[in-house]
Amino acid sequence: MTTPAYFVIDVKITDPEGIKPYQARVEDTYKAFGGERIVVGAQPEALEGLPPAGRIVILRFPSLALAHAWHDSAAYQAILAYRQAAAESRAYFVEGVA
Repeated sequence: MTTPAYFVIDVKITDPEGIKPYQARVEDTYKAFGGERIVVGAQPEALEGLPPAGRIVILRFPSLALAHAWHDSAAYQAILAYRQAAAESRAYFVEGVA
């Protein structure tokens, strides 16, 4: 059985207009690799430590290999610069429980 993987991002949008091309196209890029959005939290509640800087988004992929394939894909790389220019973010891959 393959272990699922998660793309976890804390993203603070600094340019709402500039991120629109990314937002319009990102869903198609991760769905092509079996990804699904499972969390979009506009106001995370910190229980310990520093709170996230922005909203939390979590995508689930069937495997870490597919998560990396999505992130490295031409379709995602073509839009990534929009997010990087229009937001401050911290992103991670985490393997989950099968």
